[in-house]
Amino acid sequence: MLKAVREAHEHQDTPPITALIPQARREQGLTQRELADLLCEISHNDSVTREEVSRWERGKRIPGPYWRAWISAALDVPHAEVDRAAVVERECRRARTEDHSH
Repeated sequence: MLKAVREAHEHQDTPPITALIPQARREQGLTQRELADLLCEISHNDSVTREEVSRWERGKRIPGPYWRAWISAALDVPHAEVDRAAVVERECRRARTEDHSH
């Protein structure tokens, strides 16, 4: 079994961040734009846009530690779970990359 797949199984109760963000966002009744606005408001940092939220949800980017902390606060998801979801997404990416290189 691929190492990345094995590691992903260890986190199988945690979805990748590409699934966690939109699911938690919808549970809070927020659009991508509303989430971006909320993140800007609570972080006092207006550098996040709806487009960035979309990139996170589509797996084009993985939010860094700074934004993961604010995502946790905005979506009422434990910080450790948001961090684990980022790790799961990274492992899934690695597994896809390895699959394509063989």
